[in-house]
Amino acid sequence: MNSTENILQSASLTSARNNQRQIAFWLLLICAMIFAMVVLGGVTRLTHSGLSMTSWKPLTGWLPPLTDTAWMAEFERYKTFPEYLKVNQGMDLAGFKAIFWFEFSHRVLGRSVGIVYLLPFLYFLFRGKVEQGLGPKLWTMFVLGGLQGALGWWMVASGLVDHPDVSQYRLTAHLGLAVVIYAYGLWIAMGLLVPASTHHRERVDKLYRFALVLAGAVFVVMLSGGLVAGLDAGFAYNTFPTMNGQWIPDGILSMTPWYVNLGENTITVQFDHRWLATLTGAGVVLYWFRTMSVDLSPGVQGMQHLMLLAVLGQITLGVVTLLYVIPVPLAAAHQAGAMVLLSTVLAAAYALKAES
Repeated sequence: MNSTENILQSASLTSARNNQRQIAFWLLLICAMIFAMVVLGGVTRLTHSGLSMTSWKPLTGWLPPLTDTAWMAEFERYKTFPEYLKVNQGMDLAGFKAIFWFEFSHRVLGRSVGIVYLLPFLYFLFRGKVEQGLGPKLWTMFVLGGLQGALGWWMVASGLVDHPDVSQYRLTAHLGLAVVIYAYGLWIAMGLLVPASTHHRERVDKLYRFALVLAGAVFVVMLSGGLVAGLDAGFAYNTFPTMNGQWIPDGILSMTPWYVNLGENTITVQFDHRWLATLTGAGVVLYWFRTMSVDLSPGVQGMQHLMLLAVLGQITLGVVTLLYVIPVPLAAAHQAGAMVLLSTVLAAAYALKAES
């Protein structure tokens, strides 16, 4: 009897473990798609394509214009909005198509993420593969994804009224929520693939908390990057480490009240982004040196090395992008680098959580 119970228990554990792996790999696929969404969204912003689609059709907007008549109707509609009237007046149909495809691809990818999330999620639920504690987390991701779609249109709508540009605050909120969903899904997936340890050394616990602080710092830097993108602040000063020879540039607090400068003054926004990034990079280097004094397993230590490489690469890429005056390929790579850096920081933190 005991032998039979052991066999059944072992089979149950194996089945549960297989379910966890399936859900984890599905979540990693979702994260990869969100990663692509963030990068494509950055390209859409850099090419000023985001306002080319002037209506939101979340359920029926899967197809682009399919005939010349449909394209002309879409183009004529675009001509009635501020971006064409104040920025792109005289643009021909070919030029319109060029910006339209970026925004259309971004929206279709977003809808695809929703489908790829919803259908497997329902399958896992109906097959009883979702453990009790995991269900609320997956529902939370689903709700956040729906909010993200609505937030994206709220952002676009801000550029369709008077000013032919989206609000930098709404753009940053849209970026921030995407990053939150990505990080949340990645963390859940890592937890399903590698169970956390219940026995930690004190020094490992301290490193783990330090790594979580760094993850928060990277997130803040990414939000500040959203403000830079929203204001095109990267074009204001294209020298480093000083800003046109000044460590603290003139006009950094020229707006009143003073706090308005943090989100609306291009000088202040770029200054904040470059120094938040520098301080975060210094924090990662300090953290890495501390990990070297702790006896960690090779795999866990390897994750710490990877995080160091990611931050050094990202800072270098940011500086080069700035010096070359924000070319689209470099700027897109810089945004991708931010996602890679956040991923490595989270992976390094979770590796410490799993270390016994």
